[in-house]
Amino acid sequence: MDRPGPQRLTVPLNALRAFEAAARHLSIKEAALELGVTPSAVSHQLRGLEDALGLTLMRRVGPALELTEAGARLAPDLSDGFNRIIEAVGGLRQDRNTGPLRLSMLPTFAAHWFSPRLTRYPFERTGFDLLISTTQEAVDLAAGVADAAVRHGQGQWEGLRADLLFPETVGLFGAPALGGADPSAMRARITGMTLFLSQHRKENYARWNATLPGGPIRPAAVMMVDSAGLALRAAMDGAGVALAGAEIAAFDVGAGRLTPLFAHRADTGGGYYLVYPEALARDRRVRNLSRWMVEASAAERVLAGQRTGGA
Repeated sequence: MDRPGPQRLTVPLNALRAFEAAARHLSIKEAALELGVTPSAVSHQLRGLEDALGLTLMRRVGPALELTEAGARLAPDLSDGFNRIIEAVGGLRQDRNTGPLRLSMLPTFAAHWFSPRLTRYPFERTGFDLLISTTQEAVDLAAGVADAAVRHGQGQWEGLRADLLFPETVGLFGAPALGGADPSAMRARITGMTLFLSQHRKENYARWNATLPGGPIRPAAVMMVDSAGLALRAAMDGAGVALAGAEIAAFDVGAGRLTPLFAHRADTGGGYYLVYPEALARDRRVRNLSRWMVEASAAERVLAGQRTGGA
């Protein structure tokens, strides 16, 4: 049997809230102070509610207010209902404020930047608990799908605060066995290879290739894939070469799984950001995570600069 749908409220919710507060205090003035409105606004809401119901709910007896029989019948149920709403909302807020920070990120970022650095993440410290999920989609943070997310772009998302983790450059990478050739020999070698390219990197590749010193590369084939992570995996396995973010590939380069095939880098005009609703800007867990990620990225850029300078 079909379950009946919810019944429709036929009177304004604000009017019920005003009556509940006035009935509890037996005072228009005190109800107005609690609700943050004027006494005349409360009186207006009460008159509207009584008109809608066709009943008198409160009456003045001398200087005092008292509930009518109908008002005394309605007030306790309303108080119980509003208290249940307050408890439900408070429970959600408590879970959000004290539970693990729900963090969403792109799979490529998770696998190639975030996960390799978790050995240095202070899990043992209070306020650093995480619940991590990965998706190619931009989750709706305003709807509470997650508390924070790592996004790629230019740092402008409506209604969200964005902390820059690092600006991005792109380069060409391959298996370590491909390294060591001079640029002209490398360019010739790539003419017989497959380039694995994320479908989101077409413009980045065009910019990188057009500005490559000595002229563009001309791979034998271009294989489009749905993520830079898959392109990097193919390059590690020796199936071809991959265009990818140099900062994302840095850990795999350091671990000897990838090598940059040219020194050339191209600025993408974007970067990776930790984003979160403005309401969570003062949340300790968000501040802890943002500080750790920004500091980790900054330290690695300093080291990279020192290595480049030393070369």
